[in-house]
Amino acid sequence: MRILVINGPNINMLGIREKSIYGSQTYEDLIHYIKEVCTQNEMEVEIFQSNHEGEIIDAIQAAYGKKDGIIINPAAYTHTSIAILDALKAVSLPAVEVHLSNIYERDEFRHISYVSKVCIKSFYGLGFKGYKNAILLLKSLD
Repeated sequence: MRILVINGPNINMLGIREKSIYGSQTYEDLIHYIKEVCTQNEMEVEIFQSNHEGEIIDAIQAAYGKKDGIIINPAAYTHTSIAILDALKAVSLPAVEVHLSNIYERDEFRHISYVSKVCIKSFYGLGFKGYKNAILLLKSLD
């Protein structure tokens, strides 16, 4: 199984930003964790991060015909981007939403998730383990 993991704005700042919410593990730690889980489950993974909405959309579209599933942490775009929702709809790949923090225990505006409308499941508030859960869910579809 070939999957694409997409991380949105500021996820590259893990370990630096809001440690009380996101902890001290770095983005490099997250990449290592995702690759390790995928290796253990004999899955190919491509990991992509961007602070730019259009680049995230381009990555989703590029996955069409090349990947078997998408894991997406759209970060702040979760609450604002209908364009990312539409891109996920367009490629029709199984997609799983992940958030390191529990978006429903934060600011009220963060309770809205456009991408959840097309994702088969959402994991939030589990830290890195949310990515593992998403990987295993996609594997179970294979």
